[in-house]
Amino acid sequence: MCAERMQRILTAIMLGLILFLWSTGSIKAFVVLQTFVIVMMLIWAFTNFCPSLWFFKKIFPPCNWEK
Repeated sequence: MCAERMQRILTAIMLGLILFLWSTGSIKAFVVLQTFVIVMMLIWAFTNFCPSLWFFKKIFPPCNWEK
C-alpha cells in the first residue's frame, strides 16, 4: 500500500462515516467532521500541503503509478 492511496481510502472512509452520521441524525458530529474534512481540503487546495498525506508518507512509501 502506498501513501497517496491510503490518503484516498481514509478520505472515502471519512465521507462514508459522515454520511452515516447524517442519516442517523447525529447532526453535531456530522457538522464537526464535515467541517474538518472541508478545512483539510481547503488547506490542501490553497497551500498544496495535505497534512494527512504528509503523515502517511512517513509510514508508507510514495505511490509508483508507472507500474
